[in-house]
Amino acid sequence: MKVRNIHTNNYLIKQLPKATAFVNTKYEIVYASDRWIADFELDGSTVFGTSIFSRFDINCEDWKNSLKKCVKGTPGKVIVNYPIEEKWLEWLNTPWYDENENVIGAIIQVEDVTSRNSNNVRLEKLEELINDKSEGTKIGTWEFDHTTKKLRWCPIVRDIHEVSDTFVPTLENAIEFYSQGYSRNAISIAVDNAIANREPWNEKLEIITAKGNHRWVIAAGKPIYDHDEFIGLIGSFQDITHQVLSEERSSENHGLLQTLIDSLPLNVYIKDRESRKILVNKSESDYAGLGGPEKLLGKDDFDVYDKKTAEMSRKEDLMVMNSGIPMLDKEDICVKKDGSSTVFLVSKIPFLDKNNEIAGIIGMSIDVTDQKRKEEELRKLINVTSLQNKKLIDFAHIVSHNLRSHTANFSMLLDFLVHETNEDERSKILKMLSDSSDSLLETLNNLNEVVAINTNVNQEKKRVDLKKKVSRIEKDLQGFLVNHNAKIINNITEDLKIKVIPSYLDSILMNFITNAVKYSLPERRPIVHLSTRRKNGYTVLSIDDNGSGIDLKKYGEKLFGMYKTFHNHQDSRGIGLYISKNQIEAMKGKVEVESTVGVGTTFKIYFNEKD
Repeated sequence: MKVRNIHTNNYLIKQLPKATAFVNTKYEIVYASDRWIADFELDGSTVFGTSIFSRFDINCEDWKNSLKKCVKGTPGKVIVNYPIEEKWLEWLNTPWYDENENVIGAIIQVEDVTSRNSNNVRLEKLEELINDKSEGTKIGTWEFDHTTKKLRWCPIVRDIHEVSDTFVPTLENAIEFYSQGYSRNAISIAVDNAIANREPWNEKLEIITAKGNHRWVIAAGKPIYDHDEFIGLIGSFQDITHQVLSEERSSENHGLLQTLIDSLPLNVYIKDRESRKILVNKSESDYAGLGGPEKLLGKDDFDVYDKKTAEMSRKEDLMVMNSGIPMLDKEDICVKKDGSSTVFLVSKIPFLDKNNEIAGIIGMSIDVTDQKRKEEELRKLINVTSLQNKKLIDFAHIVSHNLRSHTANFSMLLDFLVHETNEDERSKILKMLSDSSDSLLETLNNLNEVVAINTNVNQEKKRVDLKKKVSRIEKDLQGFLVNHNAKIINNITEDLKIKVIPSYLDSILMNFITNAVKYSLPERRPIVHLSTRRKNGYTVLSIDDNGSGIDLKKYGEKLFGMYKTFHNHQDSRGIGLYISKNQIEAMKGKVEVESTVGVGTTFKIYFNEKD
């Protein structure tokens, strides 16, 4: 549009809303709006008639050339930096014509575009940053214009699809790149939902490139609306094939590792710092009995074991994590919530994260319950064997000693008899031979009884009412008890039945009760008190008397030996306690004694409740 020469109406020019100036062909300012004068802080009385180049210190050849072209009839526009006020100014230069269509200067309109220019610069920088980021991360961008139906792919998206520079993408052929089946169905549904329901998407899908290569991508997109009107789609596209393959290899390696630790003949687990399991093998899972490894993950020992066992395990975990020192081959008895117990040989070592910090513990445990049971059985067998050997040695010593004594006595008396001529003396010697024969017979009977006890260990046990059995023994000994003015106090629990060999029990009760009465003090009435209690799988029968007592420091180790006596009583033979002890041990029991000289003695007989 050509603007005619203006000779009048300077008043109208002054009121123009934009900063406007008229310059002649010599670039001298002829007219200017008040907005021009104000924006550039010029003196209205001196500005007219001066060169515009002298009024603006703008070092920009494009700006000068644009003005020069304008006064020759070519309009132009240029954006320059105004350093005085650090502004960006847009100069719109239009030729100024007179009535004869001759160019007599230029009409200049100046607009401050600092804000707009800054936004453009920021947009350019942002776009450059996005491009750099896209190059580094291999994330491409795409746009779909619903109005024009055009789909634009950035170079990275084209590279991922392996298409040529001339390939024209459309929404339809873009979907066809996705692998048939799940991937193609998923992207089709995602695009439809975005358009119809404004739903964005972010999917991990498989595509087949233009060159036939299979690739995994993260396809993301969202709809764009303008005043509720759908105008298009934008999104990103990232090739994650390498990550997926790495994950697959990692998964395969994890599967191999899991197979390996599942095949180990021991329980393996990893716990975090809160002692929660984050990995377990099949043995550990089966032992926990919660229904599979996934049921055990995230749980701690309080979910599997009783409180005492769980607290012990947590204490061990903290010790290893806090010190960094492994705990190796510690024997633990672990009791589960159902009451079952297992003996484990446990090792725990620190579990380090990628920063070499202790993040938990790695635990390994071997079930040694059966081994410990066999060790205990072997220990018992060794103890029994040792005891039997000791008994055999003692028995052999006793047999050798006593039979030798009897043999020597017989030999001596027979020698006396051969050489004695006096009939009275011969009769005395014969009497002594008869007594020695009776003594030998008694000794043989005693030894035979001991042999019978130790060889008939598999005699059948029966359940016997202990209180009733004591009452019967008391009746059998009624004459003996009356003769000694003795009293029996039977405080045994009613209906208490013990599993014993009945004949052994009769002998044991008879022996201990008669001993308690026989070895009483003359000045004190014999009182024998019997009571029972249960302790650690045994029924314990206590027989207390108020007799003369035994000096256990002096005789304790010999108390139950054969032919050992500790009183001057004429009926003492030293065989009763020995036989009773053998009978008790033959029934898998034991006997203990407590005694104080002048006060009395307590024998505690332990009857085994299990065997």
